[in-house]
Amino acid sequence: MKYQDLHYTPVPQGFPGRSKYFIQFWYIVNATLFRMSPHAMYGWRRWLLRSFGAQIGNAVKLRPSCQITYPWNVSIGEHSYIGDEAILYSLGRIEIGAHVSISYRTFLCTGSHDFRDPSFPLTIAPIVVEDEAWLAADVFVFPGVKVGKGAVVGARSNVRHRVPENTICSGDPCVNLSLRTHNA
Repeated sequence: MKYQDLHYTPVPQGFPGRSKYFIQFWYIVNATLFRMSPHAMYGWRRWLLRSFGAQIGNAVKLRPSCQITYPWNVSIGEHSYIGDEAILYSLGRIEIGAHVSISYRTFLCTGSHDFRDPSFPLTIAPIVVEDEAWLAADVFVFPGVKVGKGAVVGARSNVRHRVPENTICSGDPCVNLSLRTHNA
């Protein structure tokens, strides 16, 4: 009995959303013009991503070492921050709100495979990170997860399920610890 046969792995209809030539062009631009740009050139990196179909708000700060698989599947609200070595594995849609902090080495993963099916088909589910959320260093967010407004996810957490707004959570698996409060 075969558990998986990778001879042909089905993908969702319309995937990846652009031609293989467009994708290769993005990979070249990403590896050179994006990743080799000086840290302070945030406007340049915003412009590059917009040129490839991303919806990027004003004053978004993207570090040159962050990785965005398919920019046309990404939306980032104004004044948000994408940290060094963060990965937006945007096989599916990733929507990041305004004033969101995605910290160092955080991984937002919209794709997986159905291991129960021997053809090992690609599965895709969107990720939403609402306004004013903070994903601390080295967080992994699973496909289909929504992180609520103002939520805080502690470092090295694995987020498998929805995170309610204004909560502080952490761990593997990520569990709610308390409500987030602020000083007015």
